[in-house]
Amino acid sequence: MEDRARTAAEASRAKSADSEAIQRNYVTPGLSGQPITTVDSSKTFTPNLACQKTATLMEVVVQPASTGDLGTVQIARDTDMDGTVDSRITLPVPVSGICANGVISCQPGSWSLCNYFRWDVDAARRLKLTEVNMPELAGCYCINNSCGANLAWGNLPSVLGDLGGGMIGALTTVDPRIGVAQAVIDGPSIRYVGAQSTACSSNPELPQTVYRATPNALAGDAVAASTGNAVFQALAASPAGSAKGQQTRRCTIERQVAMDEVGPDDIISRVAGGYSEVRSPTSIDWLMGSPTDDSLRGGNCRLFDYRMVLHVGAADRIRDARLSHIYFDDAAQVRIDGNLVLADPGSWTSSSLPGSKCERSKTWHNYPNLDLKPYLTPGDHEIWLRVAVGGEGEAFAQIHVELDTSCRTTEQVVDLCAPTASDSRCRLTDENVDGVQTFRAGVQTGLRPLPQTRILGNGACAVELRRDFFLKERSYSCEIDNGTLPQPDLSRGAYILDRSTETMLADRTRNSDGSFSASTRPFALPDRGSVPACEPICKTRAPRVNNAAAPAGVVGSQQNDPASFDIFYHSCGTNNVCPAGPGEEIVSACGCLDDFPEAVVMMQTVRLAGADLVCTAAPQ
Repeated sequence: MEDRARTAAEASRAKSADSEAIQRNYVTPGLSGQPITTVDSSKTFTPNLACQKTATLMEVVVQPASTGDLGTVQIARDTDMDGTVDSRITLPVPVSGICANGVISCQPGSWSLCNYFRWDVDAARRLKLTEVNMPELAGCYCINNSCGANLAWGNLPSVLGDLGGGMIGALTTVDPRIGVAQAVIDGPSIRYVGAQSTACSSNPELPQTVYRATPNALAGDAVAASTGNAVFQALAASPAGSAKGQQTRRCTIERQVAMDEVGPDDIISRVAGGYSEVRSPTSIDWLMGSPTDDSLRGGNCRLFDYRMVLHVGAADRIRDARLSHIYFDDAAQVRIDGNLVLADPGSWTSSSLPGSKCERSKTWHNYPNLDLKPYLTPGDHEIWLRVAVGGEGEAFAQIHVELDTSCRTTEQVVDLCAPTASDSRCRLTDENVDGVQTFRAGVQTGLRPLPQTRILGNGACAVELRRDFFLKERSYSCEIDNGTLPQPDLSRGAYILDRSTETMLADRTRNSDGSFSASTRPFALPDRGSVPACEPICKTRAPRVNNAAAPAGVVGSQQNDPASFDIFYHSCGTNNVCPAGPGEEIVSACGCLDDFPEAVVMMQTVRLAGADLVCTAAPQ
């Protein structure tokens, strides 16, 4: 029997020893309609876990460019899971960096003029990119030549996995019916095998998904569903379900107030270009060009370019943006992100010279008051002043921006007690409102807190709020059953435990006439055998360059030495050989490794670093 048990255990371990084995033997064939074998491989069966299946839920093909960016990213999808690809799109921008939920597109081969995009799904459930601020992205890293050579080609499997994972995350968030059975990487492409595995509904707006946003509603909905369920009511009325008990539920009703305090540079800032700026508390003027009289010499006709890059962080706080003043000698153009917004003379719309001779014999002043706000969306924008000079001349442009730097507050009352309060079997036992006990043991105390006045924020952004309450802490007592269960008879178990030894098992059974019969018999546990002191593992490391990206830029560019190592731990298996991966060197050979002190140091370092970032009321 022991040999049979060991054989069965080995067979089970071979099928489900780790997540990869479970994925390979059960999840992937189950979702894709393929046969599954039993633990001993003696029988096979084909489950029907999915409503629809497709061999190509989505396929992503990439083509790295000579700059290291992904120059081309093509996405093919089977949107209705009928086995036919019916949607093909190509990303409109090169990919310079990859994030867990989006991509970063910069000037090819560099980490400048970057735009940040999050994966989203449009009304037709097609993948799209939405431009956002970088803090809305997570887990970003750089792949183009500004961070190292050949990063995309050299790490193509992981690049494809991260890129496709962000797309799949956006799709499954919008449509929870989608299940991914398998991801297959073939050269520069990754293909996902998918299935519809939830509810078998044609409508992706499943009612079950509302509990992700409001988990406390589950209790109330479960009570409502059970009231009309005949099976549940039969079980509730049965002897096993007629016991009586109470459950204590604690919850809060909290008024949450968020402060939004920003400075001018948080709204819009100059990244490059221009030669001066004039600031007031609510406005900024940027100056660009070469304003000194006759500082430019152009011969018959020559072009002079001046560029300035502005970064917009909060477009909704830009009240107004204008090209307020411009003067030049002899002709001028103003472009924003390549779009021509002003030309004087108006016939000069090309990027070449306005003519073989461009002398207009004076300095032209213009106050166009041109609205630039529609162009200043979140991200980086280039303002380009081009002048054509015949003989001698000058150029000047002034951008005026009005800013909203006021303090904003957003307020909401988060009621986590509503599902419990609406349950007729629950009653309020204790309530504490802003430190005042209003209910105790189910009885009102007669105390009520006075309206509270709190000052939120500090310095120039301090807001005084007066409210009836800020925090209610409640306890409810809920009846979960009715009746009383008989006490179980534990006398036989007590007799066995009190009178048995390591070699003899004592027992006492009840006869049909109510009498008892006692018995004894020899008893011994089977030899449990010896087990190893641990599962042998080995520790390896592989060199890497820190190409993670943050709002301040690529992290490696701000370090003295961006080179570091990735640490890996491998199970050695029965042959006690370390299965090191490609490019890995063994740090610790197979054995009972104990890296607990190193783990404690890492966790303590993270904890103390986080503590330094916490603001406290008392001086530190």
